[in-house]
Amino acid sequence: MQILFVIPYYNHPKTIYKLIEYLVQFHLDILIVDDGSNVESKEALRDIQEHFKRVKFLEREVNGGKGAAIKSGFFYAKEKGYSHIFQIDADMQHDLGKIKSFLEVIKHYPQSLVCGNPIYGKDAPKARLYGRKITNFWVFVNTLGGNLKDTMCGMRIYPIKEMPGLMKKCRSNRMDFDIDILLLAYKAGLGFVWIDVDIHYDSCGISHFNAFRDNVLISKMHARHFFLLPQFIFSLIKKA
Repeated sequence: MQILFVIPYYNHPKTIYKLIEYLVQFHLDILIVDDGSNVESKEALRDIQEHFKRVKFLEREVNGGKGAAIKSGFFYAKEKGYSHIFQIDADMQHDLGKIKSFLEVIKHYPQSLVCGNPIYGKDAPKARLYGRKITNFWVFVNTLGGNLKDTMCGMRIYPIKEMPGLMKKCRSNRMDFDIDILLLAYKAGLGFVWIDVDIHYDSCGISHFNAFRDNVLISKMHARHFFLLPQFIFSLIKKA
């Protein structure tokens, strides 16, 4: 089993070095996908390149969104012969102490997606919590009651062998990607394993969630899956 950490990176110069310092203890290759970052953020990557020889870099000249960065990292990993990618967000909001649990679980369920189930504290913005409740409702509808605990947590492991067709099929490239790819994986019959992950919001942290643009994209993605429900129902009937 060859696992590659994939970090979609866009203007997080204050957290990326600390994140890499933590990840190197697992002795796995690390890929940072720079999604068109600014000059300051690129300087932070040069510091990492000098100090951590195991870290690899993939540069996207123009910012295409988190989903686009993860797709680039996925197909890089596939080309290089890795068996899985472990998606880690650069903002360090997720409890990194759970990485060991993810790596242990994937040994026993190598063909499944291992996904974080977020546990929020009192510091969680109310808008994020309400937005997730709305998304969870539409995910429930669009999977006909499927047991997807959460589709927005950006800490997860993808099995590469099972995913290339779904990555190509996924039309979402920004914050809608995390939801869309899990819906596609569920409809394709892939297995899921969930691990509770504490979420921490730093008052000085950087968020690239654009309230208007990303909510519109997420709404369009939910609508697309809703109108494809007859096709999904027909596929279930054929399998029955």
